Amino acid sequence: MMRISLLLILLLCGFRALAQDPENTARTERLEAVVINAQTDRPLESVHVINLNQVVGTITDQKGAFSIPAAVNDTLYISYLGFKPQKIRVTNDMFKFQDTKISLTELAYALEEVVVQPYQLTGYLEVDVKNLPINNSYQYSISGLAVSYEGGSKTPGAVSKVLGAILNPADQLRNIFGRHPNQMRKLRKIKEDDRIRDLLAEKFDRVTLMELLQLERVDIDDILTNCNYSKSFMLTANDLQILDALSSCYEEYKVLNRQN
Repeated sequence: MMRISLLLILLLCGFRALAQDPENTARTERLEAVVINAQTDRPLESVHVINLNQVVGTITDQKGAFSIPAAVNDTLYISYLGFKPQKIRVTNDMFKFQDTKISLTELAYALEEVVVQPYQLTGYLEVDVKNLPINNSYQYSISGLAVSYEGGSKTPGAVSKVLGAILNPADQLRNIFGRHPNQMRKLRKIKEDDRIRDLLAEKFDRVTLMELLQLERVDIDDILTNCNYSKSFMLTANDLQILDALSSCYEEYKVLNRQN
């Protein structure tokens, strides 16, 4: 009986030691580092830093320094206008040493030829108005945004078409949401972080949004298309508007999916 009791005590002590081992626990701490220009070694101010795992964001100060909640193996997404975005995996060394520096490389942009498609204008207003293309899209308005934007063709069956598509088990929308449940659950958390929202409001390339949600550009376009958003909206909306549109679509999907 004493042998069994002694064995149990040893096992409990081993489990407790394992639980207290910092190498086996992913504790969230404040990570501090500095972002610099790889070409000049100068600090970069107002660089956006996002923890993709915990969905929190911050920006660097005048000295290029930032502080953000993070745990070992979290991934930081760092972006700055004119520089190549970078993803950094958090390691133990980054917490132990206070002089961690992250370098960003400048992008070289080449101007592309722009072709302007001319309209056959005559100079007479009444004639030219008839020749210009007509935009039949109606406007969506998302809370928190000062402006509205196009959301699809305004037809009597537009809403029914979207709702019917969501309820269809074979629909592309259901397949996309079903393949990415964890990413879709991040939508609300992303919207609650003002730093991330400010960053997305300045972006139009979908790169940061794709990193946050771990979605491909084609998946984002498929979701918006199935929710009856117009091509003009998908081409001209900033990333924050796209985020809110995805969130709205997903909330409708969840409600209708429960009812089905």
